[in-house]
Amino acid sequence: MKGMSDMKKNHGSTIAILALVLALSLALGLGSIALAAGDTLTKDEIAAIVDTKTDKSLITSPFIEVARKAQQSVVGVNNYQTLRRSQFGYNFGFPFDQFPGGQDQEQRSGTGSGTVISTYGHVLTNYHVIEDATRVTVTVGEKELDATVVGTDSDLDIAILLVPGLDLPAVPLGDSDAIQVGEYAIVIGNPLGQQFERSVTVGVVSAVERKMSSNTRDRYGLRTQNENRMIQIDSAISSGNSGGGMFNTLGQLQGIPSLKLVDNSGNIFSASSYSVDNIGMAVPINAAKPLIRSVLENYNAKDVPVKAEGTNQPADQPSRPRIGVSVGTLSSNWLPVAQGMLPQGAYVSNVEKNSPAETSGLKVGDIIVEAGGETVTNQSELIAKLQQMKEGDIVKLKVYRVAGLPEALENSELLDKMGKGEYLDFEVQLLILDPSNM
Repeated sequence: MKGMSDMKKNHGSTIAILALVLALSLALGLGSIALAAGDTLTKDEIAAIVDTKTDKSLITSPFIEVARKAQQSVVGVNNYQTLRRSQFGYNFGFPFDQFPGGQDQEQRSGTGSGTVISTYGHVLTNYHVIEDATRVTVTVGEKELDATVVGTDSDLDIAILLVPGLDLPAVPLGDSDAIQVGEYAIVIGNPLGQQFERSVTVGVVSAVERKMSSNTRDRYGLRTQNENRMIQIDSAISSGNSGGGMFNTLGQLQGIPSLKLVDNSGNIFSASSYSVDNIGMAVPINAAKPLIRSVLENYNAKDVPVKAEGTNQPADQPSRPRIGVSVGTLSSNWLPVAQGMLPQGAYVSNVEKNSPAETSGLKVGDIIVEAGGETVTNQSELIAKLQQMKEGDIVKLKVYRVAGLPEALENSELLDKMGKGEYLDFEVQLLILDPSNM
């Protein structure tokens, strides 16, 4: 028993000695480290830390090549509007020049994005990006080019612009019916305008064919109910992204980012008081294909868009064949149109006696919303359409007529007393009119 006790004591002594040696070794080691840290680094040692390289060919990502190619086809879209200003301020698109000395002033009212879909200069965007514009342009870097609206569908919230000389590559269109929940959604656009042009955000497809109902307007601006099936994505969509592109990893355009759900900030769409994160909607590209096909089928490089300016103008020039009306613009800036009580279009302020317009049944107070199968949102579009025609041609017009509108324009208190109007179709022949018979 005594021998066992001595062994335990010797063993304990050995452990104590080992612990002391280890502690001394650690202390000496720390001293060595501190000493080394106080030395001066050589240039080679610094270069080894700082002068590093990255071989980007070794970086892998399903987004790099898509972003590199698709970014070249995304442009900014600018909406310019002209307002009549008098000593009392703007009259917000009211169709008559009631204020002596009034002047038209143009201002940029909003910006969005667009994607080039043909090498001929066709750009796909949202309808709400160019709505009510008196002039539309696209921007690429510091360059700004005039664009012509050649196709719209306000129900789907899509529009197509033509920008001759744009000279940018076109993106390939995809098949949105093949989209799968969980696949990547690559969004490219100009959030907040040109400062952040061609920004890339990435997320996934959260749902397909998400039913979205909203209070909207028909293609002429009259208030109505609308329902679309859209692609839900969680990619970041900010103001200015509207009209840009949503791409898959093949680089195909699968959708047009149109809106996002937000909280009470009052942006594009408000989701009451709920907290909302990363819920965006895109128009499926397949929904836009019929309009794209129609625009391409009617494309002719020899066509030169005709522009006309002013308010309360004759709908045709005296030296040209005419239908015999004077028109002004009802823009959506004017409260009754903004509220959807009236569609926007070319307001008929005068019908000349013995004119084709009178013979066909047009009346003062009619709002021309369509000419030759194309939507008319202002007097300039109507004039441009008629100037493309020749004597003897017959133009098909669609007008909105509501009893009491001329009187209500003179006395705004009568607006609320107007009933519901109706759309009417007319065929009017263009003739060279003799002013002495008017």
